[in-house]
Amino acid sequence: MKLQVQVMDMRKKLSGAEHPNTLISMGNLAGTYYYQGKWNEAEKLEVQVMDMMQKLLGADHPDTLTNMGNLASTYHNQGKWNKAEQLQVQVMNMRKKLLGAEHPDTLTSIDNVAKTYHRQERWNEAEQLQVQVMDMRKKLFGAEHPDTLTSMDNLARTYHRQGRWNEAEQLQVQVMDMRRELLGAEYPHTLTSMGHLAITFYYQGRWNESEQLEVQVMDMRKKLLGAVHPNTLIIMENIARTYHKLGRQDKAEQLEVEVMNIKKKIGRDSLQ
Repeated sequence: MKLQVQVMDMRKKLSGAEHPNTLISMGNLAGTYYYQGKWNEAEKLEVQVMDMMQKLLGADHPDTLTNMGNLASTYHNQGKWNKAEQLQVQVMNMRKKLLGAEHPDTLTSIDNVAKTYHRQERWNEAEQLQVQVMDMRKKLFGAEHPDTLTSMDNLARTYHRQGRWNEAEQLQVQVMDMRRELLGAEYPHTLTSMGHLAITFYYQGRWNESEQLEVQVMDMRKKLLGAVHPNTLIIMENIARTYHKLGRQDKAEQLEVEVMNIKKKIGRDSLQ
């Protein structure tokens, strides 16, 4: 990051703040801030880059649209849903106009708007867009393409939040089975799919089926990620919750104590 700051400052000095190379440097530094979770720093740079690109290249230039999308993602991660939505809708509409409704970049833009609707609990609007993206990706890429499976998973989560358990389950089973077949049982995306389906079973009161999947996911995550990984701890907590529903209080308590002790140890280690 220090190098990126040096390069940016030098390009500003030599070429000026509006030179394309300076904007590239600013964008790269903003990306580094983004992946470090430094949203405010990323936002400041992305706003500057976007404003300059709109001035120099125009609002419909691909680089301008990419930067608008980056800034929208930063707003999304900050919980600034209205600001994120405003930019995402602009990018979506511009890409539809310039690239067409079926272009992969357009579909990504539509999906981004749907995610923001989802976070705003605007389930019906999210669903409408997610169905469009899923159907288009099936048509363009096929039912087994990773992007198609992601779309199916996203739509299933929206059904889940609406309490439409049967529709969520149907999609989640398809995604889980395809990911097992294509990626293998131990792949992270496969385990995530199994975990999502387990939660749907849980809310349907199908606790035995939920437990079976959760135990598989826990065992695999312990093996692949270790017992102290956050994703392992989450599934352990989920299983404990399922054990409570099954009336297996001893097993639930055993897992809860194990998770608590691990979290205490992690906390102590982080202070050393």
